[in-house]
Amino acid sequence: MADLRGTIAGIKSPNPFWLASAPPTDKEYNIVRAFKAGWGGVVWKTLGEDPPVVNVSSRYGALLDSNRTMIGFNNIELITDRPLEVNLREIAAVKKAWPDRAVVVSLMAVMTEEAWAGLARRVEPTGADGLELNFGCPHGMCERGMGSAIGQVPEMVEQVTRWVKNATRLPVIVKLTPNITNVLWSAEAAKRGGADAVSLINTINSIASVDLDAMAPTPTVGGKGTHGGYCGPAVKPIALNMVAEIARNPDTRGLPISGIGGIGTWRDAAEFLALGCGSVQVCTAAMTYGFRIVEDMIDGLSAWMDEKGYRTLADFQGRAVPNVVNWNDLNMNFVTKARIDKDLCIDCGRCHIACEDTSHQAIRILPGDGKRLFEVVDEECVGCNLCAHVCPVPDCITMHEQETGRPYLTWPEHPQNPARVQPPKAAE
Repeated sequence: MADLRGTIAGIKSPNPFWLASAPPTDKEYNIVRAFKAGWGGVVWKTLGEDPPVVNVSSRYGALLDSNRTMIGFNNIELITDRPLEVNLREIAAVKKAWPDRAVVVSLMAVMTEEAWAGLARRVEPTGADGLELNFGCPHGMCERGMGSAIGQVPEMVEQVTRWVKNATRLPVIVKLTPNITNVLWSAEAAKRGGADAVSLINTINSIASVDLDAMAPTPTVGGKGTHGGYCGPAVKPIALNMVAEIARNPDTRGLPISGIGGIGTWRDAAEFLALGCGSVQVCTAAMTYGFRIVEDMIDGLSAWMDEKGYRTLADFQGRAVPNVVNWNDLNMNFVTKARIDKDLCIDCGRCHIACEDTSHQAIRILPGDGKRLFEVVDEECVGCNLCAHVCPVPDCITMHEQETGRPYLTWPEHPQNPARVQPPKAAE
């Protein structure tokens, strides 16, 4: 059986599946339920100083597909609105009762050393395993100079990280905002400040939809709306890219990463781990389906690791990173063509229409026995994959590498590249 135990920044957990700092981790009751379901760790919902936090109603918006499956989730909820002392007492009780689980506490404060260091010192006696500095929240708190208002300024990220590191012996994870031009700026700043790890991504600034009757963004609050934090399956590609950039950047390479963003299955988690993450954090999927989804995640990851021959997470952690390259480093001589399995084809015609109207007119229609037959025209097919993506039947259209006999050729080396360095001419 695969061993799912993991360690990130010195924080151990029986499996890499953590609940992210969010409503599911707001109190002891929820977290005990989560641990009973099998979650390896939690990041306690963000604590702040004692001045009150007051939330509004309603708080959530969503992007649904035609089957009402959650694609994206938007929230305008703030950090915990429960008293700090109550949270600290419950954190201590949870950690005492569940010593084998990772309990990390998220913090947020104004831009002063006294505020950040004071919060860190108050958490340490609870026995928590680590701290996560919330530099990502893109709504409400940022308007008070916290959250992404700090996370978007690398100098502030570095300074606050250093303040907290000087104030506590606990490992410090810096939670990065995606609402920035280049995530490497804040990741490098966190490392300079002494961060033991980073976590990403926090939510993306967004408006989920507009209520065309109220003529206001959703969720509406008394006829008005505001921007919120976007998460869920739709943000996963953005999160994977940012994780990969940090994992392969020479100045942040080796910095432990806790991956967040659209993780709802064991396969999602495996992808983040393959890009170098040491743990993954889940929120939207748990809020959609409940805590017991972790059972499928654990079983699925274990079975896949057994199938692949991976005994521990370290056996495949980061193995995809060397294959993440810049566009200019791709092989210009690689050729792939689409193939249509006529036995699986249901004659819907979506591949033909997509290719005919918007691509390369590489799928022709042939008369068949009772139904149309679709055939790829190799001379016109550029291997774009569009047909395979629009086809509703799994594996009906697949891509096949073509043997060219040509060597690996990058764009800087390509003869059609006008910037290619020309060899000096031989003397006449």
